[in-house]
Amino acid sequence: MSVLVTGGTGFVGSAVVRALIAQGERPRCLVRCGSDRRNLAGLDVELVEGDLSREDSLEAALKGCTALFHVAADYRIWARRPEDLIRTNVEGTRRLMMAALRHGVERVVHTSSVAVLGKLGNGEPADEATAVCLGDMIGAYKRSKFLAEEEVRRLQREEGLPVVIVNPSTPFGPRDVKPTPTGRLVVAAAAGRMPAFVDTGLNVVHVDDVAAGHLLAFEKGKLGERYLLRGENLGLAEILGQVAALRGRRAPRLRLPRRPLFPLAVAAQAWARATGGRKPMLTVEGLRMAARPMYFRHDKAARDLGYRPRPAAEAIADAVGWFEREGYLS
Repeated sequence: MSVLVTGGTGFVGSAVVRALIAQGERPRCLVRCGSDRRNLAGLDVELVEGDLSREDSLEAALKGCTALFHVAADYRIWARRPEDLIRTNVEGTRRLMMAALRHGVERVVHTSSVAVLGKLGNGEPADEATAVCLGDMIGAYKRSKFLAEEEVRRLQREEGLPVVIVNPSTPFGPRDVKPTPTGRLVVAAAAGRMPAFVDTGLNVVHVDDVAAGHLLAFEKGKLGERYLLRGENLGLAEILGQVAALRGRRAPRLRLPRRPLFPLAVAAQAWARATGGRKPMLTVEGLRMAARPMYFRHDKAARDLGYRPRPAAEAIADAVGWFEREGYLS
């Protein structure tokens, strides 16, 4: 097949590219002009410059393709201009999917997120069927991913878009070059720069297992369905403890209450907007999201796709090892 991957320079996207190459494919990757392409260095891929805002570049990238993995997204929990996330994640996705329809692409895998899934009030792990609505989405990133998935579903129903949706949880592992918000957490803990934390819970999955889940969804997924690609549910304290232990460090022990931190988060965000500085370490959206653990189950993907993730400890160890080798912890 001839396959296009968007977001191939990124954390999850580069893992999908490698998984495709391992199956004998030579993927075509849509890459932005001037983007960091370290994750594709030395790989047998075809590069096409463009981005989700340029319809002409999407037409060129999709020419002759029979398959599409749409992994690209603006992944920022906080953004100085929230409208940028809507422009990329919603409008860009719509533009790409319409181009795929015009080119007769036979199979599409759309990378959504567990951020768009509901949560159970009793703290039990949620799944693909847990009730949720747009009003439940905290922050611009979650809203943009929710609306993007809704648009993909609409195009599947009304236009016959041949799409399968995957919802990865929190990926850990190698090649997190930016790094992602989760990667920054690992780097801070591994380097001993996290004296305290706001406790919550995450679902930890190896990025290469997420990539394998993408290919399983392509091969076995039912059109219009979503499949949760998760790993192991862990409390943040346990995650930080594993990271610290891998570096021979003492894990952070000071758990901060959320409520007194909200005024500090508001001030940090206001300062970042006023000065044009980097993303604040503390955000209102992050504190609100920490109120409930992000715990999930993947029975559907295991049953229908044969998805089998490895233990979280391997994902955490691979992440710490990669950051150490690449000099992030110095």
